[in-house]
Amino acid sequence: MTYDVVIVGGGIVGLATGLKIQKARPDLKIAILEKEDQLAKHQTANNSGVIHSGLYYKPGSLKATNCINGYHELIQFCTEEKIPFEITGKVVVATKEEQKPLLKTLFDRGLQNGLVGTRYISLEELKEYEPHCAGVAAIHVPQTGIVDYFQVALAYGRKIIQAGGAIFLNHKVLEISHKDSINYIETANKTFESKLVINCAGLYSDKVAEMNDSSFNDVKIIPFRGEYFKLKKEKEYLVKNLIYPVPDPNFPFLGVHFTRMMKGGVEAGPNAVLAFRREGYKKSQINLGELAETLAWPGFQKVAAKYWKTGLGELYRSFSKAAFTKALQELIPEIQENDLVEGGAGVRAQACDRTGGLLDDFAIRESDYSINVLNAPSPAATSSLSIGGTVAEMAIKRFL
Repeated sequence: MTYDVVIVGGGIVGLATGLKIQKARPDLKIAILEKEDQLAKHQTANNSGVIHSGLYYKPGSLKATNCINGYHELIQFCTEEKIPFEITGKVVVATKEEQKPLLKTLFDRGLQNGLVGTRYISLEELKEYEPHCAGVAAIHVPQTGIVDYFQVALAYGRKIIQAGGAIFLNHKVLEISHKDSINYIETANKTFESKLVINCAGLYSDKVAEMNDSSFNDVKIIPFRGEYFKLKKEKEYLVKNLIYPVPDPNFPFLGVHFTRMMKGGVEAGPNAVLAFRREGYKKSQINLGELAETLAWPGFQKVAAKYWKTGLGELYRSFSKAAFTKALQELIPEIQENDLVEGGAGVRAQACDRTGGLLDDFAIRESDYSINVLNAPSPAATSSLSIGGTVAEMAIKRFL
C-alpha cells in the first residue's frame, strides 16, 4: 500500500498535522509513525502544561501568529472534546529595577500581538493576584491558562483513528530513500511507501531531515534539559496560579517560574542545562555519541562561548538545590529549600545553526519529497493546531 502522506513523529505537532490534513482532505491516505510504544511520550508528555498567550514572541513571527491562532483553536478543541483546561491568567514580574525596560518591551509585544486586557498592575494588585510574590513592577496577562497536553495529544490521535487514519507505534524510522516520486521509509518492522513525508520528529527532526534531503545538514538539534521541583503540598498556597520572571532576551528560555498544574500541584522551574543525550531526562543519562556530536557542532561551540556564564549558572542550579531555591526566592521570598521536592524534567529540542544562532522562531523546510518541521520548541504545544494547519496547507498543495 502506498500512502499519500507519512508523518514521522507521534508527538502533539505530528498528530495535529495529521488531524488537519485529514479534515481538509479526507480522501488522502495518512499514516503516522512513532518510535515509542505510546504517543506523545517525550516533549509533549513532559510539557509544563501552560497555554501560552503569545506575549513573548516577535510580532509577525511564526511563533507569534501560530501561538495566537493556535491558542483559540486549542481552547475550542478542548471545549468540544471535554478536555479539562482552565484560563488562570498569569503575572510577569520584574524583581530588579534594571528589568523594567525589558518588562515594558514584553508589555508592548503583548499589545502588538493583540492580547486584550494585558496591563500593568500596581504592587498592591500584584499582592491580590499572588499574595506571596515580590517585585518592583508587574504585568497581568489574563489569557494564559493550563491544560494537560498529553491528554490533548491522545485526543488528536483518537480522532485520526476514528477518521480512518493509521498510527503505527514501535516504528522507529531508520532510513528514507526516493525512487520514481515515491518515498520508501524503512523502520525496524517494515517499509512504508509514501508520496510525501512530513517530519515532526522533535528531538530527532534534524536526523530525519537529513534522511529526506542531505542538504539539510546546516542545523543541529541541541537538547536542553529543564529540571523542575514541586512545592510540598502544605506549601502550595504560596502560588495561586502562574508567576513568571522577566526573561533574558538573549536566551530562548523563560527563566524559573511557578506553574499550577492541571493535574494538581505546583511546579517550580525549569532551569536549562545541556542534556548529555537527546532523551536525557536525568543527569545520569549519557549517550557519548550524541554528546560528542553536540560538542563538535560549530554552532554549539559559538553558543557556549557566548553564553558560558549563563550556562554555568544554570548548571550550578542543576546540582545545587540551594542555588535553585535562591533563584525562586527572587519571586517568592518565603520559599525555603525544604519546601521543594524533586519534580520531573523535560528535554527541549532547540535547533542551532552552524553560525551559533539558536533558532528563535519555528522553522519549516520543504524539499521535493518532504516537509520538515525543524524547530518547534515552546509554544509548539499551544500552537499545535495552527502549526498543523500551516503544514497541512503546504502538504495539500502537492495533491491539487
